[in-house]
Amino acid sequence: MSSRPELKVDDEVGFIRFFRNLTTNDDDTIRIFDRGDWYTAHGDDATFIARTVYKTTSVLRQLGKADTGLPSVTMTITVFRNFLRDALFKLGKRVEIWESSGRMQWKVTKQASPGNLQDVEDELGGQMDSAPIILAVKVSAKASEARNVGVCFADASVRELGVTEFLDNDLYSNFESLLIQLGVKECLLQLDAQKKDVELGKLRQIADSCGVAVSERTSGDFGTKDIEQDLTRLLRDELAAGTLPQTNLKLAMGSAAALIKYLGVLSDPSNFGQYQLYQHDLSQYMKLDVSALKALNLMPGPRDGSKTMSLYGLLNHCKTPVGSRLLAQWLKQPLMSLEEIQRRQRLVEAFVEDTELRQTLQEEHLRSIPDLYRLAKRFQRKLANLEDVVRTYQVAIRLPGFIGTLEGVMDERHKDPLDAEYTSKLIEYSTSLAKLQEMVETTVDLEALDHHEYIIKPEFDDSLRIIKKRLDKLKYDMEVEHRKVGKELNQDTEKKLFLENHRVHGWCFRLTRAEAGCIRNKKQFQECSTQKNGVYFTTTTMQTMRREHDQLSSNYNRTQSGLVSEVVAVAASYCPVIEKLAAVLAHLDVIISFAHVSVHAPTSYVCPTIHPRGTGNTILKEARHPCMEMQDDVQFITNDVSLIRGSSEFLIITGPNMGGKSTYIRQIGVIALLAQVGCFVPCAEAELTIFDSILARVGASDSQLKGVSTFMAEMLETANILKSATAESLIIIDELGRGTSTYDGFGLAWAISEHIVREIGCFAMFATHFHELTALVEEYPQVRNLHVVAHIGDVNKEKDRREVTLLYKVDEGVCDQSFGIHVAELVRFPQKVVNMAKRKADELEDFSTKHETSAIKHTPEEMEEGSALIKEMLARWKEETEGRDLSIEEQTKTMRELVMRDQKLLDNPFFQAVKAL
Repeated sequence: MSSRPELKVDDEVGFIRFFRNLTTNDDDTIRIFDRGDWYTAHGDDATFIARTVYKTTSVLRQLGKADTGLPSVTMTITVFRNFLRDALFKLGKRVEIWESSGRMQWKVTKQASPGNLQDVEDELGGQMDSAPIILAVKVSAKASEARNVGVCFADASVRELGVTEFLDNDLYSNFESLLIQLGVKECLLQLDAQKKDVELGKLRQIADSCGVAVSERTSGDFGTKDIEQDLTRLLRDELAAGTLPQTNLKLAMGSAAALIKYLGVLSDPSNFGQYQLYQHDLSQYMKLDVSALKALNLMPGPRDGSKTMSLYGLLNHCKTPVGSRLLAQWLKQPLMSLEEIQRRQRLVEAFVEDTELRQTLQEEHLRSIPDLYRLAKRFQRKLANLEDVVRTYQVAIRLPGFIGTLEGVMDERHKDPLDAEYTSKLIEYSTSLAKLQEMVETTVDLEALDHHEYIIKPEFDDSLRIIKKRLDKLKYDMEVEHRKVGKELNQDTEKKLFLENHRVHGWCFRLTRAEAGCIRNKKQFQECSTQKNGVYFTTTTMQTMRREHDQLSSNYNRTQSGLVSEVVAVAASYCPVIEKLAAVLAHLDVIISFAHVSVHAPTSYVCPTIHPRGTGNTILKEARHPCMEMQDDVQFITNDVSLIRGSSEFLIITGPNMGGKSTYIRQIGVIALLAQVGCFVPCAEAELTIFDSILARVGASDSQLKGVSTFMAEMLETANILKSATAESLIIIDELGRGTSTYDGFGLAWAISEHIVREIGCFAMFATHFHELTALVEEYPQVRNLHVVAHIGDVNKEKDRREVTLLYKVDEGVCDQSFGIHVAELVRFPQKVVNMAKRKADELEDFSTKHETSAIKHTPEEMEEGSALIKEMLARWKEETEGRDLSIEEQTKTMRELVMRDQKLLDNPFFQAVKAL
């Protein structure tokens, strides 16, 4: 905490007055004040930062008098940048950065929100896992269950607007899928001032469950009055926006109006004529709900210990930032087109089979590619400099390396797919960038790059040539001084004494720390600083030369600035090529990453056979969970999966806790998703049908924190499944009905299962502890019972219990017992508690057994006949005992004799059940 800047403000009273006159901020916006080399926050924002960043309010300082002052907190640049990342990516906050333009003249210079990071890209340093998609939504709820939903979305770093309109159910399942498909970070909703609009409340709740920050805008922002005029100014095509088919989507156009206004794209003339409008088709990708995201461990969670605990972490061996972002996008957008899936599979296969090709591209070529989208954005926003031009040039000169490596592929089977997807495109872009390459080589001093200097070649201009000549002479003189000091100190000028251009001290000398003692107490050497890599020092002569060098460099930069502007402007015209190149290299990076994971898994993945939509079965041999098998100390047990239309569409899995039921059903979902993103899968053999959605109901998650009971959350998720699922969906249910009474829970589980089997007819897996559910198999041929196997040993006399070994193997049939008490023993429950649990369980089992016996099913004829025979027998018994003074024992004996003589009564099943009671 000692490194925190001290709170010093020139005019405290004036600043406090200014701050308190600002309009009240909403809870989601944090105001930060830029003080030059440090930052401050004040009032509630200061308290929030103290608690979230410093984890203590003791860092708060009062600006002004103690009783009337303003709580304030200071941050170094590093702390501010870390806070900015957390605020935008984890906390879903908006941030305003204020700068001073004179005495108490503060104004907002930068604004950022989770979906709009343009102003703070430099502060974030490009650390973004995925593209910051921002979306606006407008709904039209009809009296019926269907809702019309219109959305417009954009990645603020790419000049594109996507629009779509679709019908949705009252739970907005399609809207939820869209948020996940696009990886939305921020959602614009119409302001609900009265908090009475149920539909807006539902949209807000869905955005919240998807981890999307919500920003409210007034209804006026969603008006379509000027949208055609605005689009005509923004779009690349010459045609008027009114002629585009997308403008007929009135709800989507309302959303587009709100988004354009929020992003402020019309206030920047460089955007005019640069945007593209396209229509997004929700059905081109598999739909995923929030529960499926969690069930399949798609993206890293806050508590993930190792990288491989999430599918994204496991698959992300990408070498470029654009590749990593594309991978996150692909995982949320599994393909529905068989042709597209097979195209990706062929590419993955090429890199799986050719190890040298894969490693060369990964280690030699892709590793050196910068974030090309970010680079293009700097040119578009006129923020680029000569360094950015050189970085673009360095990518251009590396393209022949990519092309040469890909052209070296000898296998004809792989050559055509690789040429079509990569080689031919890279040749085209390399040709396009040849002129840029030539311009840079002509104008930029590439030799100066060795000293991290970005300058125009001196030969290019007479003034530059004169300054460069003087700089070269000065550099020679510095080297002479270097040798002279080396001789004086008796130090090797190549190994111990170095001449360096330090970022603070300029040109000076550095001695290794071990040799630094030789300059102590010698007046001709002045120490500058001591750092990890040695001691920096200078001499009077060197200081004079350094000052002259700084002056000449400054003149050089001033003289070349006009030329630099021209070079940057020419390079900026190559932005479309840079963006296309970024897309191809990102695609290549992800495909190679898939191949890398497929080869380096404990057991190699295989290429699955994919059946066209609505046909074929899902059969997996020796299937594994890709994340689970990568964890330390896990010896994964493989299992077969057989989802066959008509005979095993609905799998009911019973068995002990911790026996592997959850892993089994989840790994099927993970394998289906991997197959549809085009990756190989962790099986010995695999064939799959194409699923239009994976819908899951697993775990209680964090719903209680939001005031929703476990059971309510369970019912909401299940309602979503029943309303969204089609015959081509894959449903995963891991326990259901646990949050209510056993009878209600079982009733719901049975009804839901029956609805899925009869009405929906899709592939589904249901892991349950309701063993009674297995009776479904008697009524429906497409239901199949499986159980996870546990080995039960002999009674251990010392421990007074049987040893139970969980085998994690899935087998046919029903599990005939529960192992809850065994799990309690495993976690060292007190022995008294375990013994009492066993006793109570035995009592309940006896009780239920009696009742089960009484409830044995009989035909109506058997019951009628049995009742009549019992009545006849009782009538005879009454005749024989009435009027006689018999004891109870004698009366009972008489009844027993009458019963034993009546063979017809003894044979009746209904009487046998009554007798058993």
